Amino acid sequence: MPISKQKKAAYIERVKVMLASYTKFFVVLVDNVGSKAMQNTRLQMRGKAEMLMGKKTLLKKALDMFMEENPGHPMGKLEDYLKGTTGFIFTNGDLGAIRDIVYANKVPAPARAGGVAPIDVNVPAGPTGCDPGQTSFFQVLQIPTKIVKGQIEITTQVELIKAGDKVGPSEAALLDKLSIMPFEYCLQIKTIYDNGSTYGVEVLDIDDSVLAGLFCSAVRDVAAISLATGIPTA
Repeated sequence: MPISKQKKAAYIERVKVMLASYTKFFVVLVDNVGSKAMQNTRLQMRGKAEMLMGKKTLLKKALDMFMEENPGHPMGKLEDYLKGTTGFIFTNGDLGAIRDIVYANKVPAPARAGGVAPIDVNVPAGPTGCDPGQTSFFQVLQIPTKIVKGQIEITTQVELIKAGDKVGPSEAALLDKLSIMPFEYCLQIKTIYDNGSTYGVEVLDIDDSVLAGLFCSAVRDVAAISLATGIPTA
């Protein structure tokens, strides 16, 4: 159902206000993220950050209008990220705290046939709850089993799927039978924008202890060079 002109105008105005009000944003991927996880993330960020999703054509229109009114504004860099299933989280607060909220809202998810596994998936040894009539299903996947007390038991842990591989129909069906939800999904932060500069999310892992360690290492190097050359330094 197409969006009404009134809703489009309200959305564009909201985007323009956000672009004028904030100096920082995260570029996030929203693949495989359900509505409940999105809602929880929004609620926990309330008062600290705002999430912006929407059609890229409408976002671009809003950005173009904002840049016409504010030529040369650094938020023009947002256009570089208007592609794919991306969204934006705007804030003026602590980027590390917002990052923690985003990653805290991981939701377990089943393995779906045709999807790409983000991690290795192992099936643990132990009882499966499946009756002996389903033994052939496990044999097709080359999973060692035995019958114990009227049910199939996996004798040794098996690496079922490797990270980066596509999930096959048989693997997906087995994990479903065993009630295993191997994956966790949340918004994935790809890029950080901060007052005109962009960088990767890993920068937020650099805290005071890391900086202090680097400084001490550099001081030790200078002291070693001073001793080796016989030139004392303060």
